[in-house]
Amino acid sequence: MVNYPNKKKTIHTHNTYVHSVVSNSKHYTAHRGMSLEEDISLSNEYYLSASIAVIYKKPTPIQIVKVDYPKREAAKIVEAYYKTPSTTDYNGVYKGKYIDFEAKENKTKTFPFSNIHKHQIDHLKRIIEHGGIAFIIIAFTTLNEVYLIDASYIIHDYYHESRKSMTYEKIKTLGHIIPQGYQPRLDYLKIVDEVYFKEEKK
Repeated sequence: MVNYPNKKKTIHTHNTYVHSVVSNSKHYTAHRGMSLEEDISLSNEYYLSASIAVIYKKPTPIQIVKVDYPKREAAKIVEAYYKTPSTTDYNGVYKGKYIDFEAKENKTKTFPFSNIHKHQIDHLKRIIEHGGIAFIIIAFTTLNEVYLIDASYIIHDYYHESRKSMTYEKIKTLGHIIPQGYQPRLDYLKIVDEVYFKEEKK
């Protein structure tokens, strides 16, 4: 059982790897019935196996409260709490640069800022300030389109715009559509090359 900090939502689990069970990813039905998280994870596995990049999903920090031992060699977490708010979904290294990003799915043609927490915005801002690469991957499930947008645009509008969301049109203009394929499923590093490593391509 995993208890959320506000005690409003509880999840029962028999899985020792609680962070994989409590993931809040939605079904990304527009893209082969897989979730955005699954597509990114498979892409990261491809990047790793091909020695292109080392990028992982961050585990959710939890405080274990109760563990059962049905067998001597097997442990089962039956109750846990989120310990601290997590930062973003993914981080790693690509071409010697630190990468940190969040991934979100939307059913509507807008990106509501309620989908991202203030501490995540502040975290991405710090990454940029320290010379890292920070962005957000946004999937519009009804359109079967996935965009990479530099975090600075989201940070600016989050703090300076009166509206509480970013429109699809603005994301399409400021962001870059990510190619979808087989290996990798979402070639987001192709966009990272185009956006953050322009000088290397000249």
